[in-house]
Amino acid sequence: MKRVYFIRHGESEGNAGPLRRGADAPLTERGRNQVLSVVSRLATLPVETIIISSTDVRAKETAEIIQDALHKNVTVSELFVERRRPSEVFGQLKNSPISRRVGDAIRINFHIPGYRFSDEENFDDLKNRAHKALTFLSEQSESSLICVTHGFFIRILIAYALHSETLTSEICEHLIRALNMENAGITILDYNEEDTSWKLLTWNDHSHLSESV
Repeated sequence: MKRVYFIRHGESEGNAGPLRRGADAPLTERGRNQVLSVVSRLATLPVETIIISSTDVRAKETAEIIQDALHKNVTVSELFVERRRPSEVFGQLKNSPISRRVGDAIRINFHIPGYRFSDEENFDDLKNRAHKALTFLSEQSESSLICVTHGFFIRILIAYALHSETLTSEICEHLIRALNMENAGITILDYNEEDTSWKLLTWNDHSHLSESV
């Protein structure tokens, strides 16, 4: 049995600010404090392994804080980056007309095979990347892993872990809307190497975060 502790990065300037930010958005001070809180939680868990991180700045900063505290090695991988949005929205206000138009178009057409507004990842892209990401994790030699990634992509990973190749865009959209994700929340998946199945053990545990963090 292999256990993966998925950590959503701490609050970033993209989360807190009014503008749509990309991979370069760093952690806020609040985000760094959130990561310190999750470090205290991780220190009590039986994690004897490496840290795998998204290449996005906010995730790498989160992983480095965990690395410094727990003295674990970090491996970065583009398999765990946040979903790619259309380039038209970056630098735009989140509630601007172009941001709303793009968001509405993607939601309305999410179930249409091959649909793209422009250069974003669509459902098929995300499903394929989730498959590759989970395969990558299952092939690691360690019995427990920490994976620092992103709120939206964690939901895609969980959807694929539960449904595998039977995952449809309809099921995926339902889970995306139903599952909320806190910054620095912990989600745990167990992998059974005998039957290659994944089991969701814990979703979005953020009891380590205080009201003030």
